[in-house]
Amino acid sequence: MRKSRRKVFQFTHIYLENWRNFVNVDLDLQGRAFLVGPNASGKSNFLDVFRFLRDIVSIGGGFQEAVRKRGGVSRLRCLASRRYSNIVVLARIGSDENASAWEYELHFNQDNLRRPIIKKERVATEGSDILIRPDNKDKGDPERLTQTYLEQVYANQDFREVADFFALVRYLHIVPQLVREPDRSVGKMNDPFGGDFLEQIARTPEKTRNARLRRIRDALSVAVPQFQELELWRDVRGTPHLRGKYEHWRPQGAWQMEDQFSDGTLRLMGLLWAVLDGNGPLLLEEPELSLHPEVVRSIPQMFARLQRRSGRQVFISTHSSDLLQDNGIGLDEALLLFPEDSGTSVRAASAFVEVKTLLEGGLSLAEAIIPKTAPENAQQLMLFGE
Repeated sequence: MRKSRRKVFQFTHIYLENWRNFVNVDLDLQGRAFLVGPNASGKSNFLDVFRFLRDIVSIGGGFQEAVRKRGGVSRLRCLASRRYSNIVVLARIGSDENASAWEYELHFNQDNLRRPIIKKERVATEGSDILIRPDNKDKGDPERLTQTYLEQVYANQDFREVADFFALVRYLHIVPQLVREPDRSVGKMNDPFGGDFLEQIARTPEKTRNARLRRIRDALSVAVPQFQELELWRDVRGTPHLRGKYEHWRPQGAWQMEDQFSDGTLRLMGLLWAVLDGNGPLLLEEPELSLHPEVVRSIPQMFARLQRRSGRQVFISTHSSDLLQDNGIGLDEALLLFPEDSGTSVRAASAFVEVKTLLEGGLSLAEAIIPKTAPENAQQLMLFGE
């Protein structure tokens, strides 16, 4: 008997007010999103809103901690917004069958003690509200507005599906230097920059871990010359390491540890592991760093296959023309960021007639949108040093 396909939720819409770089964002989201814009336009800050929602529901997290770790309300509020404006985050989630299964809305500010305070919390399903705060209990005890119902197990029973989905969000931006120094992982859990990357691999059940490492080995053997084997190994202190075997003039080849791997090899390992680890939305910062252009060009197709198999959503920030050469990237999947005096605007490439015209004229997506998002006076950098 054929099993029915498991329902896979995705973010289908995001609305933001006064969040970091953005005074206002109102966007439909696809299964893949490629964020393209100049430096400091807000690509990382756009991805961070999804991390923020995850942090609210994470163990050891919560609304207060999620705001605190980002420097407080004043650091989160867009500099272009009006003074004391509320910060608003509205996320709609759904599946292929129902793009608006759930909607979660949060407005917050700070009180006289500079504590984050909830101004509004709303949850809706199938277009009908099932929670609106402040409620009568909140009005009787304002301290309750320092916590969301979303993070409270006893309060989120009717919409726990939303909290469970937010908890699945995964962010990764491997810093090879952190992976090479395993002592830096002490006390860290699920560090998105790779501080405990080797520990994450070691904590994975052996059967699952070995299956993933075999798939990563097969991919690396294509992308990394002379690469043959990959395994997890523990030293005498019990510290986990990754060992790779390379073809060598000796019959048995040569083993190298992660501290001898190139930046590109470590980044690719981290990227491949992240793709295989979990099924919630995956947030990636510039996965093209340190990778050969031919490898970078394969990344969009890799994610396309991932989505056909699992339905997993992927958001990618990038400056790479090679990554955007893929003809399979839809215009609604490319999100262009434009810094302006009133905050950064975000629009899908499909909103620009000129982009469509350039594509019809034979240009690639990269050729159509990279120049459009480039800094106006970038060429003046050539004059530096004169």
